[in-house]
Amino acid sequence: MIGISLYFHIPFCTRKCPYCHFFVVPNKKDHREDFLEALLIECRRILPKIKDHLVTSIYFGGGTPTLLGATAIHILLESIPFAPDCEITIEANPEDVTEELMANFKQAGINRVSLGVQSLEDSSLQVLERTHNATKAIEAIMHTKNAGISNISIDLMYELPDQTLKDFEKTLRKLETLPITHLSLYNLTIEPNTAFFKRTLNLPSPEENLKLLQSATDHLEEMGLKRYEISAFAREGFASHHNTGYWIGRPFFGLGPSAFSYYEGKRFRNIPHLHRYMRALKENRSAVDFVEELPYPQNVHELLAINLRLLEGVDLTTFDLPEATHALLDKLHTENYLKRDGSHCKLTPKGILFYDTVASEII
Repeated sequence: MIGISLYFHIPFCTRKCPYCHFFVVPNKKDHREDFLEALLIECRRILPKIKDHLVTSIYFGGGTPTLLGATAIHILLESIPFAPDCEITIEANPEDVTEELMANFKQAGINRVSLGVQSLEDSSLQVLERTHNATKAIEAIMHTKNAGISNISIDLMYELPDQTLKDFEKTLRKLETLPITHLSLYNLTIEPNTAFFKRTLNLPSPEENLKLLQSATDHLEEMGLKRYEISAFAREGFASHHNTGYWIGRPFFGLGPSAFSYYEGKRFRNIPHLHRYMRALKENRSAVDFVEELPYPQNVHELLAINLRLLEGVDLTTFDLPEATHALLDKLHTENYLKRDGSHCKLTPKGILFYDTVASEII
């Protein structure tokens, strides 16, 4: 039975971070109740499509999905048949986390938590305008562990305004004693339509950014967090099953406003507007406002480029590649972006560093 994943986009936030480019809306109780009703309608709609698949991962992202409440999460999970060993993740902000809250989510069915830590230095958290401090972030990790959820991932950011290598290494050292199983490492990207985009920021130079990245890689590997994907590190057996699905092309359904899906070779997106999304579902109309199906060979090229994000590499015999693509891969091998060994192909250290170059060449 083919595996499939589900992603729930919960758009509610108490405030929007200045670097955030995701679809979020203010947290209002009456909106949450109507939204849960709409999500349940959407769940019922996809049931016929997932009945021949095994739901192997479910991810509640946002926004701030914990704002929906443990009872609502339990109701949603009860409406979906999933595998006994399904990885079920919820994102959480450290300032919201208590041991009781995490215990409630564990009882609702959550077995993995992703905490938006971002930094363990108060100065960096203030620059990011986060409402938690380093102490609260550490407490959130411990509260989650003490509540009985042992699979804990955190987000960590670098390339921050005014960030120094010395400050970043303080954060990395603090991680050494914390019970985390997974870490997603992101460099700050300044996206249009964000508050940061309108400001003049003192960002590290490319040379400084390289030192930050190398320091993080070295520290995390020494901690037993192995880099398995360009931006992800995990202890043995704790690589994110859900995120890995994106890289290998596992089908998934995204539920909620602005959520993307990938099914039967098509990519589609829900309406990125809360009220229009809810109204469409309640009026028995489609909530989808965008559909794309790439023709051959673009579809294969995109899947190959995405799959190469996994550091273990790919077996090229599983891709129906034109001869011209093999010639391109040979060129990237010659330029030391890729390493080819028979049918196996993976990024070199240079290719990892310049992955965007590799991906744009292939796509």
